[in-house]
Amino acid sequence: MSALNTRISLLALACAVSSYSAMAEDSSLTNPSISAVLDGYYQTGDRPLAEREEGFGLGETELALSANIDDNFYGKVTAVIESADGETELNLEEAFIQTLALPSGLSVRAGRFLSDIGYLNNQHLHTDAFSERPAAYRAFLGGHYFDDGVRLSYVAPTDLYWTMGLEAFGGDSLRATDEHGERDFDDVGVFTALTKIGGDIGVESSWQLGLSYLRNENGLAYAEEHEEDEEIADEHEHSHSASYTGENTYIADFVYKWAPNGNYKYQNLTVSGEYFRVTDIFGEEPGHVDDVGDVDDHELSGDDYHEGWYLSSVYQFSPSWSAGVRYGLVDTFEIHEDHLDPQKLKETEVSLAWHSSHFSTVRLQYTHQQGTNFDGFEDDNIVTLQYVMSLGAHGAHQF
Repeated sequence: MSALNTRISLLALACAVSSYSAMAEDSSLTNPSISAVLDGYYQTGDRPLAEREEGFGLGETELALSANIDDNFYGKVTAVIESADGETELNLEEAFIQTLALPSGLSVRAGRFLSDIGYLNNQHLHTDAFSERPAAYRAFLGGHYFDDGVRLSYVAPTDLYWTMGLEAFGGDSLRATDEHGERDFDDVGVFTALTKIGGDIGVESSWQLGLSYLRNENGLAYAEEHEEDEEIADEHEHSHSASYTGENTYIADFVYKWAPNGNYKYQNLTVSGEYFRVTDIFGEEPGHVDDVGDVDDHELSGDDYHEGWYLSSVYQFSPSWSAGVRYGLVDTFEIHEDHLDPQKLKETEVSLAWHSSHFSTVRLQYTHQQGTNFDGFEDDNIVTLQYVMSLGAHGAHQF
């Protein structure tokens, strides 16, 4: 009996060693990637809809952990530490699993993650070539839209890169303002559909075009006879919530990249742009107002919409230096009591960045902003000095 127990124990030990050896063959199972990103800045003024404030401050400090769970699943967790108004907050930006072995180009992602709509949204903020997201992103997606939900993706077996996706989210950060606290919001409020297609032009150039649609079941804003609660506005200033919502959001995006002989390490050019249109933005809530119009006799109708766009060009002219220019604007409407106020914001930005390595960037940026009817903001020239430093292993950036 003792010999039998010894043989069983040795067999169990051998199985355990064999199992560990199999796991060790895939380093990501035993050594997950751990990384951190540090973001600090000094800024000479404030910008509408933006999170960076005048003076010294910290952007998003990102802590990430990722690994293959096994042969079938990949997982990632990204926590973000933010400082605003003298307070420090810890937010969970990503916590998802993704399939690795589904057939026919299919994959499923579930948990909390960045939506794949548009061009910039599925990329982390520290990968941007400018200190803030374009005004259209800040207005309609809260800077970058991440949420709890599920995504089904499909990559077609074609010569050109062609992917399609469907997503469903809770949509809390894209809900319209509820001044009375009486609205009955849908628990699953956001649905998206998207497609992206791209390819190469010879050895040196590549391109991608994308179309996205976002349906927001909770996005319709009601015309109400109440002024905006300033405390509520302050509370949501740094919550990554959209400032302007509607039931339907349409996004068209494109990107073109060039590099001599296809080698992006020493020299490259990226030209990108996106257009947003948000429709079905206002309705009339029963029992409040019967007619809404502004001082210019603008009647509230189903034809009203928000829109915004930007065009960006970034040129890395040496391994250590890059320069960029971006122009963008948003045209929006805001309800104040019984009238409708049109708003407009234009931003012209120029940046110069020094890259000591792939993991460190020091950026100097100049922004000229022109705003109409944005409370508390005037035409201004703003200078931002920013550093972005990555610690530890970090995954490849999106196209």
